[in-house]
Amino acid sequence: MAENEEPSLIPQMRLDELLSELQVRLEAVLATRDRVHALLEAVVSVGSDLDLETVLRRIVETATTLVDASYGAMGVIGEDRTLIQFVPVGLSEEEIARIEHWPHGLGLLGLLIKDPRTLRLAHISDHPESYGFPPGHPPMGGFLGVPVRVRDEVFGNLYLTEKRGGGEFDEEDEAIVVALATAAGVAIENARLYEETRRRETWLEASSEVTTRLLSGAEPGEVLDLMARRAREMADADAVAVLLPGEEGGTLRVAIEDGPGPGPLTAGPVPVGASIEGRAYAGGEPVMVADPVGGEVTAVFAEELAMGAVAAVPIGAGDTVRGVLSLGKRHGRPPFGHAELRTLHAFAGQAALALELAETRRDAERLGLLEDRDRIAKDLHDVVIQRLFAVAMTLMGTVRLVERPEASTRLQSAIDELDNTIRQIRSTIFALQTPREAGPPGLRAGIVELVEGARGHLGFMPGLSMEGQLDNQVPEEIAGHLLAVLREALSNIVRHSGAGRAEVSARTDGGTLTLVVTDDGSGIPAGGRRSGLRNMRERAERLGGAFETEVPPGGGTRLTWSVPLP
Repeated sequence: MAENEEPSLIPQMRLDELLSELQVRLEAVLATRDRVHALLEAVVSVGSDLDLETVLRRIVETATTLVDASYGAMGVIGEDRTLIQFVPVGLSEEEIARIEHWPHGLGLLGLLIKDPRTLRLAHISDHPESYGFPPGHPPMGGFLGVPVRVRDEVFGNLYLTEKRGGGEFDEEDEAIVVALATAAGVAIENARLYEETRRRETWLEASSEVTTRLLSGAEPGEVLDLMARRAREMADADAVAVLLPGEEGGTLRVAIEDGPGPGPLTAGPVPVGASIEGRAYAGGEPVMVADPVGGEVTAVFAEELAMGAVAAVPIGAGDTVRGVLSLGKRHGRPPFGHAELRTLHAFAGQAALALELAETRRDAERLGLLEDRDRIAKDLHDVVIQRLFAVAMTLMGTVRLVERPEASTRLQSAIDELDNTIRQIRSTIFALQTPREAGPPGLRAGIVELVEGARGHLGFMPGLSMEGQLDNQVPEEIAGHLLAVLREALSNIVRHSGAGRAEVSARTDGGTLTLVVTDDGSGIPAGGRRSGLRNMRERAERLGGAFETEVPPGGGTRLTWSVPLP
């Protein structure tokens, strides 16, 4: 029986082997089926969101799960073929904080940018292009890099490292990630199209809002503030500032700023010659830097904000640049694209239109005011003065017919008053027809302010007469001396004279400026302090003029201060 049993063992052993092989193949099929299902679920998951930041992070997370990698990242390639964004997965906040800097696109990462083909390595350090890791970076062994394409454009690269369990990435892992990268390209394109559509809608809404404010006659500051806020939204910037030409030559001043938190946003005036804002202002074209580090570029934003990419967009174009719109993003965020800069430049052009419209509106208002002043001056000259002159001529003819001396004296006094009134009106006409340019108050306004200010201390309103080109002919320095003399004279009347009446007269005549202050008070006391009078005399002599005091016929004091005009 033993001899008969041996041949029956051979088929049994073969059957066991076949069953074992079948089991292995079934397990491989099941594993493949599970990975295919996981890949399909990953494709659906990646394409289920339209926010680009979310899509990128979901792609990396899904890839690390499919191939059981410890770490993963997406490196986004910019227009200048460098890494502009790095989305890591698998690192804790503490590990990220210890890393000195994110990759700059050198070494293996740079190789994938220059030659976008799948790269699989057992050990990163074995490759001749390996540069090592920055300080604080965790150690990594196995590497799998796959380019992510959007149509014919390489959007970026998917990096996976350190397979769990110490194994190596195999061909099946590579095939899975390549398939995921293909689906990721479609998801990224959809997210970018959605983002572009949303940006266009925002731009159209902002343009419509700015146009509405312009047509409604809003102030330039209001329009610029709206433009700054909307530009920040459109560009997804962290901070924005509007700079206008400064009072000092060669600088730009911050007119409007908007950004996160209550802390400082801007660093004060910006030099035109050493800043990207100055380059945009002088050149009339947008300027962008990805990382203004140290003293290489002087940017407008405060160091506390830790800005990365900064863009400066001129407000206007060519020779009509009126300012600069400066936007900044924090470190680690993607820089501004060329398409964004073009859109912002066109949008900022509306702000230039706002400033131009405001200037045109001010000019029109000023022209209307000048026309009104000219009309009033003509009416005063052609109607009022002529009638007053006719009344004065009639009274002068009547004086000869009056026999009583008292009546004749009264008539002559009335004629003199009419003559003074005519001179005052003529002075007013001249002031109306030659208005002072916009700026600080003129000499006339300064005299009126001092005289009216003395009324509360005197208990009565001093008389005031002004003749000639006080606002236009008197230089600023001489006007300042006259106001100082008038202030001292009125102060002396208040403190020392006990006057019940005072008169102030200022006139220009024949190249001389004369100030006369008269009061009916107690006069200048003998032996009293004369420092104020001495100051008045010194001011006159310093300007080549003269100063004198006298007692008028009715008592009191008359001060006469006169200086030549250039």
